[in-house]
Amino acid sequence: MRYLLMIALEESASSRTPEEDGQEMQPEYAAFMKDIAERGVLLGGERLRLTTDATTVRVRNGETLTTDGPFAETKEQLAGYFLVDCKDLDEAIEVAAQIPGAKDGSIEVRPIWEM
Repeated sequence: MRYLLMIALEESASSRTPEEDGQEMQPEYAAFMKDIAERGVLLGGERLRLTTDATTVRVRNGETLTTDGPFAETKEQLAGYFLVDCKDLDEAIEVAAQIPGAKDGSIEVRPIWEM
């Protein structure tokens, strides 16, 4: 079954630039991704830019409206994701617990609704 593992981190908690943060976490994420790729569960994943680069799109009465920033004010923001193929929820949780971002943030495990 496919699962989306969404990484949520508090952007304001870090005083580092995104480049500095990426350099510090890179070896941990590289090791994690190598491990899950070798296990055959990694289908994809990407890091997302900060919410200051986000645009929210809504359509109301046929009109497209755009707003700078994320769609909701929250303490933690979506920072990235991994798409994995695991045998069950237990394995997906085990994989999510290995994501380096789980140490400072949270990982939401969401099954894909196959269509």
